Amino acid sequence: MGIEPINPVALQLGPFAIRWYGIIIGLGIALALIVAVREGDKRGLPKDTFTDLLIWAIPISIICARLYYVLFEWGFYSQHPEKIIKIWEGGIAIHGALIGAVATAVVFCRKKGISFWKLADIAAPSIILGQAIGRWGNFINQEAHGEAVSRAFLENLHLPQFIIDQMYINGEYYHPTFLYESVWNMIGFLILLALRKSSLRRGELFLSYIIWYSIGRFFVEGLRTDSLMLDSLRMAQVISLALILIAVAIWFYRRYTGMAKQKYKDQSS
Repeated sequence: MGIEPINPVALQLGPFAIRWYGIIIGLGIALALIVAVREGDKRGLPKDTFTDLLIWAIPISIICARLYYVLFEWGFYSQHPEKIIKIWEGGIAIHGALIGAVATAVVFCRKKGISFWKLADIAAPSIILGQAIGRWGNFINQEAHGEAVSRAFLENLHLPQFIIDQMYINGEYYHPTFLYESVWNMIGFLILLALRKSSLRRGELFLSYIIWYSIGRFFVEGLRTDSLMLDSLRMAQVISLALILIAVAIWFYRRYTGMAKQKYKDQSS
């Protein structure tokens, strides 16, 4: 069958290759930044808050994403330590990037005197939008897919032809798990935008993002064939489940302490 995959290189400039993966990730970051800056302006954040944050968050997130991946593939990298820095050969993990981004944001907010929960609420829809777009980089690279399926299975999903063709890898068709997660995240983006107008307390929009994203990632990860493993456990599923439990616990703790403080004020007045 003569199905040619999409060329992952968008532009070749001598020895330098500009890849679609980088372009798509850059597009995701740019659109996410626009959404965050507009909402930040409405909420009274200083104009350059998110651009200043990204100067630190992007490189730190990339480093953390790489370290996370290397940690769970240490059997290979311990034998080939020279490859640890070769990030251009592939091997980053979104959970590592999220850990790095959140840690950077916490420190940044303390330095700038900004509420972390306020900034996180503003950024939440942007983060999941960037993730929805970024998964299409995996599509171009024919990675982060699921197990083999039939062409008829893909056709029954009513997918565009270019997606079906790109899921043809080394003689077999595969689950387009990148698409499942991208659609889930885009739905989450729209839900978070709607929730902005609700009566959620500060921090709860960000916690909603954590819960929504983690639920989707847990189930999609179960279909993938390239999961980072710890013995027989898929680490992305373990982390997703842990994040759901932590987010729910924080939500109820902050609600309970808030109600207790309000009750104390009422009794004292």
